[in-house]
Amino acid sequence: MLVTGGSGFIGTWVLRELLAEGKRVVALDVRPATERWNRVLGSGTTEVVFSDVSLIDRDGLVALMRKHAVSHVIHLAALLTPDCQQDPFRGCQVNVLGSTAVFDAARLAGSVEAIAFASSYAVYGSAGTKDSRPPMFYGAFKQAVDLIAGQYWTHFGLRSLAIRPHVVYGPEREAGLTAGPSLACRAAVRGERYQIGYTGTAGYDYVEDVARAFVRGVLECPAGATVADLPSEPATTQEIVEQIERCLPEATGRITVSGPAIPSNIPSAISDIRQVLPGWEPTPLANGIARTLAYYGRAEGKA
Repeated sequence: MLVTGGSGFIGTWVLRELLAEGKRVVALDVRPATERWNRVLGSGTTEVVFSDVSLIDRDGLVALMRKHAVSHVIHLAALLTPDCQQDPFRGCQVNVLGSTAVFDAARLAGSVEAIAFASSYAVYGSAGTKDSRPPMFYGAFKQAVDLIAGQYWTHFGLRSLAIRPHVVYGPEREAGLTAGPSLACRAAVRGERYQIGYTGTAGYDYVEDVARAFVRGVLECPAGATVADLPSEPATTQEIVEQIERCLPEATGRITVSGPAIPSNIPSAISDIRQVLPGWEPTPLANGIARTLAYYGRAEGKA
């Protein structure tokens, strides 16, 4: 199994899920996430084969897949919304060209059965508008990859599953504007003040659910270029704060909210992942917040 972006937040939890299933894993990224892996994977860290082959080096990817007889690919590597807005050219290189390189390498390697890759609710237009087009570069790049995946199925028979989460939260989420709820949980456990830097309503997906969806998705990938939305429980940032305070009353008043409203991306019709993966169910937001707090409590020796 090859996991691109294996050093990232979701990638680390995907590695954990794969190792728990006894899979041999190759993680591709610019550098290993040694400290995060140690915290999440424990002794399993030593079982991960790491590669820093460039995401846009198609021939290097082919060689890597052949060397390790890769049968399935989970493709997560991407630049997030702020980076894509600040440097659209670089965002296109990584998110579109890099994804095309992964698909083409899988085609050429000869051993890859299926790809599960991260799409996003960012492909959808904003709520309350008639425009269904992505409002940001990030969403446009993700939509382009969804279409490219369809071409690889049509012309080469390469099966794929595009999984669309909204805001993924949970232990070890540290980067990006929407890392706020996760960082707020860590701050609450530490007795620190923290301000979530955005307002508004978004859908939230707990990271262990997302990791499980990618692992099951690539192993159970149906024929075609399938797209699946995660349920993404809606909540405002203030409701996130209230959930934290409900679980950890001593944090009351220390977590605040300020900033611009996050775009609310709403699909015209849901392609629910439970239609692809029967039995997969999301963790309720209240439980996900509680589990995130408990994780940081253990890390701080408070649980």
